[in-house]
Amino acid sequence: MQIQDLPYPDPGVPDARSGPRFLWWLFRNQAGGQLKSLAWGLLHFVSVSSLPFCVGLAVQAVVDRSGARLALAGGLLALACVGNALGDTFLHRTAVTNWITAAARVQQLLARKAALLGSALTRRVAAGEVVAVSTGDVEKIGWFVEAVSRFTAAALTIVLVCVGLVVYEPALGVVVVIGLPVLALAVLPLLPRATRRADVQREKAGRATELASDTVAGLRVLRGIGGEELFLDRYRHASQEVRHAAVRSARMWSLISAIQVLLPGLLLIAVVWYGVHLARDGRIGVGELVTVYSSVMILTYPLRHFEEIAMAYSFSRPSAKRAAGVLSLERATDTDGSRAADLPTGDLYDPATGLLAPAGRLTAVVCGDPDAAGRLAERLGGHPSEEGASVLLGGVPLDELPLDCARTAVLVQDKDPVLLSGTLRELLAVPASGAVGTAEALTAARCEDVLAALVQGSVGAEDPMDARITERGRSLSGGQRQRLALARSLVTDPEVLVLDEPTSAVDSHTEARVAEGVRALRRGRTTVVFTSSPLLLDRADRVVFLHDGEAAAVGTHRELLRTDARYRAVVTRETDEETAAHEAATRETGEGADAHEGAPRETGEEAAAHRGAASLVKADAEDSGSASGALAGGVLTEDDVLHRLEEIEETA
Repeated sequence: MQIQDLPYPDPGVPDARSGPRFLWWLFRNQAGGQLKSLAWGLLHFVSVSSLPFCVGLAVQAVVDRSGARLALAGGLLALACVGNALGDTFLHRTAVTNWITAAARVQQLLARKAALLGSALTRRVAAGEVVAVSTGDVEKIGWFVEAVSRFTAAALTIVLVCVGLVVYEPALGVVVVIGLPVLALAVLPLLPRATRRADVQREKAGRATELASDTVAGLRVLRGIGGEELFLDRYRHASQEVRHAAVRSARMWSLISAIQVLLPGLLLIAVVWYGVHLARDGRIGVGELVTVYSSVMILTYPLRHFEEIAMAYSFSRPSAKRAAGVLSLERATDTDGSRAADLPTGDLYDPATGLLAPAGRLTAVVCGDPDAAGRLAERLGGHPSEEGASVLLGGVPLDELPLDCARTAVLVQDKDPVLLSGTLRELLAVPASGAVGTAEALTAARCEDVLAALVQGSVGAEDPMDARITERGRSLSGGQRQRLALARSLVTDPEVLVLDEPTSAVDSHTEARVAEGVRALRRGRTTVVFTSSPLLLDRADRVVFLHDGEAAAVGTHRELLRTDARYRAVVTRETDEETAAHEAATRETGEGADAHEGAPRETGEEAAAHRGAASLVKADAEDSGSASGALAGGVLTEDDVLHRLEEIEETA
């Protein structure tokens, strides 16, 4: 695989059981590139290591006054230089190719896994860790994969040189053979400590990256509440911890480097001292002494690769572990499905909760636990991240359909949808049925002010569709981002649309208009909205109230307000004390009954319903600036409440 051939047609199925297994899998899948790198590395290191033999042969030829041997030594020296140049050039080329292709393979695997898991990825792995794996970790993994072949070539070269020295000059060769393993293994006791310090450094760096990502993402909100300096101080503290950890790690690696310089120097001293004694006794010639000395000095070059491979493995092992941790994540269901890719139609039913969304109707779901609502919304889309009973669409289990088919049938908009950077035209260029135009979707989502803001913030963009959206839509308010995301979902026009709190950041007036727009545009299509907003609930065809993970009540919003105290407490934000006080008040038969003796007595449920409806009117009136008028008459009757609700709907 060459760089120009990237990306891989199929990056393969990684062995993600552990970090070392993943590294070994990468190495095996680059066997061809590794062999090329090994071959060029051997040519390079052998050529470099043969230079001392050529020099020693030339020196001895001069001493013996042999022109033929001097010419031979010159020819061998030139050949060694050519081999060194070729080997070094192509070793660097193949090594960098191995590095880049390995990193690209890991990035491709991570991208495919992210696309497969979708929003479930960030629920299982912190966003900062995903960023760290996709950027810095892939580089470290590629470094180790690239360094393996060079280290192997260096190790084989050292073995060949040692054998050659023993054959060429046994007395000095034995000294070198004994000393080199000591040089290579001397740093091994320090590697575990160096690895631990490097792990601490990377862990702290990952935390700092995650904190920085969260701070940047929430900068607009932080400035709004005056928390910018607090979070910046936290990041400064985290970055200082990273710096201290990096210094501690660098100290250990500098000690290892110093040992790698000191011990070869001591070996050279030992070889020279012993060689001089042998030459004085006439046991070796001057050329032989020069050859052995030069060989030992040259061997410090391939020996440096022992330190490099130790550092590369130390840095890449935790990186590979993190990458393997992400790549080992799997969906709870088979994304290929076991049924044909036919789009089902009909009622949407969740057997786990008993939730039923009739076909062609707008169903609102009220759940007191926002996290449970989010999990249920994900499950309604089929192929959720958690195991459980499959949701049925027209009697067909969605988990048995291929993932792309299930996503086409049921579209789920998360509570915090992501807006990709680019133009508005690009944002809305999504797979769609064609039945809903972009203008209709933007109108239904009430995006008029959003379009104006985008045009104002984009220089030279006269057409709102050409206005640019910043990364994640950070230049827009939370409500504006929600409405743009809603418009994108409406353009798609799926068979079933599931919206999780689509107007939680929108003001009441706009929320009422959005509710009417969605209801009108989705007429005849199945829509499920998770919300506790009275404005949305009152416009739904039916409301399902979930309590303790089950559908506890079904009806219209006004019916449930009158008949279910638990529903009323969730929708009106009634506290436990207020609920208890209201229930106690309904049991009283004192002054109220005496004052209206002979009149039909109001039941406890009816009185509570009146209070819930009155609180709804009060909330809506306050949002529209007319709270005092709504409440000026004192206690409201049921007819007054319903009349006021109708007025709010008409004026909204």
